[in-house]
Amino acid sequence: MPLRSICVFCGANAGTNPAYRQAAIDLGRHLGETGIRLIYGGGAVGLMGIVADAALAAGGEVVGIIPQSLQDSEIGHPGLTRLEVVPGMHARKARMAELSDAFIALPGGLGTLEELFEVWTWGQLGYHAKPLGLLEVEGFYSKLSGFLDHLVGEGFVRAEHRQMLQIGESPSELLNALRHWQPTVMAKWPDRQPS
Repeated sequence: MPLRSICVFCGANAGTNPAYRQAAIDLGRHLGETGIRLIYGGGAVGLMGIVADAALAAGGEVVGIIPQSLQDSEIGHPGLTRLEVVPGMHARKARMAELSDAFIALPGGLGTLEELFEVWTWGQLGYHAKPLGLLEVEGFYSKLSGFLDHLVGEGFVRAEHRQMLQIGESPSELLNALRHWQPTVMAKWPDRQPS
């Protein structure tokens, strides 16, 4: 699958481990050097600003999508290829998804997880057939991965839907997995009987 644009979800903070900052730099640089357009939340702070700056420094195209309220708080990145200001968070997520061929989550907090799980749910329901993945940084997502496996074991998530989420420990490894991902078409509700 060709990847022309990738949406990156990540923290508006940099976190406590310097490895998170380095992972954002590595991912941004890799996207810029390989000519993949970065789509992200438009902020100049935290890992968001770091990944955008690295992509720009590598000659990449970076498009930010930011709600008006956050732009009014002066956290929008002033040096992007394009910064789109939208009415709110729902419009932001919809626009990022529209512009992207795939989704990657770097380390982040509640907003990062919410964005990841929303696009994953959209894929599970068949609203899109785009790959998504986690850039694993020093075990940041290991407990989440274990909990996702627990959901499968308890019958709340199908194994096929769990496999929609790719995991890589480097940008090149993760992008390779996203390129080779194949969507699985199946019913979300396996025990629902047709009427």
